[in-house]
Amino acid sequence: MDLFSPRHLLIILLVVLVVFGTKKLRTIGSDLGQAVRGFKESMREGERDATDLPPEPPLEAKQIPSDKPAEKTTTASQAEKTAEKTTV
Repeated sequence: MDLFSPRHLLIILLVVLVVFGTKKLRTIGSDLGQAVRGFKESMREGERDATDLPPEPPLEAKQIPSDKPAEKTTTASQAEKTAEKTTV
């Protein structure tokens, strides 16, 4: 037996009709229709706004300065001086 056979769907429809009533089902249907229309309209407005705006320029990468002072590179003469100090 299928879960959604015509008999099952008919029983579900009758239970919903008894629980909610015809008047409540009509108002639920109209409210749902208005909600869908409002959603579609807002989607259209969003698309229009997106096409109306000029494209944003790309962001440039910027280097953040560090708090530490830049380390000095050692030259050959500095390396020789430190080597002499350690041997003495």
